[in-house]
This record gives sequence, structure tokens and C-alpha cells, in this order.
Amino acid sequence: MDGMSGPYVVRGSVSLPEAELMWRFSRSSGPGGQHVNTTDSQAELRFDLAATKALPEVWKQRALERLAGRLVDGVVVVRASEHRSQWRNREAAAVRLAALLAEATAPPPKSRRPTRIPRGINERRLRQKKQRSDTKRGRSGRDWT
Repeated sequence: MDGMSGPYVVRGSVSLPEAELMWRFSRSSGPGGQHVNTTDSQAELRFDLAATKALPEVWKQRALERLAGRLVDGVVVVRASEHRSQWRNREAAAVRLAALLAEATAPPPKSRRPTRIPRGINERRLRQKKQRSDTKRGRSGRDWT
């Protein structure tokens, strides 16, 4: 891993511009040694989804609808604190944001067209049921004498 791994691709040719990403760093809970109390290793990434020009309008509307519960004034916030280094937490937060936006902007799945069961299959099923019922009826000990 050398240098920041550049523009974070959402999908296709659409990526998140570095200028629209707002970073904040704070002290992270979790693993660390003596150095941990002095470093701001937790990364918090804010992305103004409502005001962005990076996403196509259709995608933006779709994402605003799907992420409505996560947004605060149209801004989506992603935090990462699982690594000891600020740099790796930055990477993790940016990758997570890109994945979140990719999922939120994905087109809705095609609706399923219901298909009819072929008549032959239905007839065969009924025939097998009848056969099984006859077999079981033949097992009852009524006409044993």
C-alpha cells in the first residue's frame, strides 16, 4: 500500500472526488500501546450526498431515498477505528463509503414475470399422488381374512 489509493470508484466511471470528502480524526478506543492515547487514529469521513455534483442526478435521488435513515442534513457519515494507524482507518472509511454508495445507487432489480406451470407437469404430479394414495390404501388391513 503506497500513498492514498486515489479516487474511490463507486461504480463504472463514477468516483468520489477528494475535494468533497470531509475528514475528522479523533482518539480511537481499542487496541494500541503507550502511544495510543496521543494519536488521533479514528477516522470519520463525511460526504454531503445532497449537495454533491459527483453522482448522476438519478443515482443521487436513489441514494437519498435508500440512505434516508443514515443521513443527517443530507450528509452521510462513515467511521473507522479498527486499525491502529490513522492512514489505514482513512482507507477503510473511504472504501466503506464507496461500497455504501455503490449499494445505495444500484438500479432496482428487474421484477419477476410470473410463469404458468405447464399442464403436463401438473397432470404428472396428480397422477403420482393418485398412485401413492392407492399404494397406501392397499396397505390397510381391511380385506385380510
